[in-house]
Amino acid sequence: MALRLPKAELPLELKENMTKQLGAVPENVEVLWHSPQVAQDNLEFGGRVGAWDAADASLKSFAHMAAAVQVGCSWCLDVGYFQAHNENLDLAKASQVPRWRESDVFTPLERDVMAYSEAMTNTPPTVTDESYASLLDRLGPAAMVELTAHIAYVNLATRANVANGVASQGFSAACEVPLAGRPEKSGVASTA
Repeated sequence: MALRLPKAELPLELKENMTKQLGAVPENVEVLWHSPQVAQDNLEFGGRVGAWDAADASLKSFAHMAAAVQVGCSWCLDVGYFQAHNENLDLAKASQVPRWRESDVFTPLERDVMAYSEAMTNTPPTVTDESYASLLDRLGPAAMVELTAHIAYVNLATRANVANGVASQGFSAACEVPLAGRPEKSGVASTA
């Protein structure tokens, strides 16, 4: 996939901060910088979403990567796995998200969260009352609201990246455990 817009020139301080934080400037920020207000608001909101703490970080990470796989956002999958590494999450599990249905490393709750993420990501969404209630019973209202909003934000980001032609930059290459590839027959379910 090729960028559909050329990269815009970022302010030097922003470039330096992003390089210090991630090792490279994210191409999606360079594309969004054609509208600095959109880029800045996106960065600010993304930072706020990342600071929420009512839901378990691993569950949110798995949900993020499951949505990225479903939408086909290689950049989000790549950076999501890199973030899991940087947050000291279980990389043996995180590496298996692209093939979570075939992998035996996930708990029933983790599987239900990834199924919920996929159901929210479907167009139109296919979340059922039963799947929502099941997660609500196990997570509680605050975590359920946060998880839902987190997945909604990830959908905004993944879909924008795919539409703009943003692809993986290789952030996950820094991780000791390689990221699993998505199986040929994904078996993406339409219901959670």
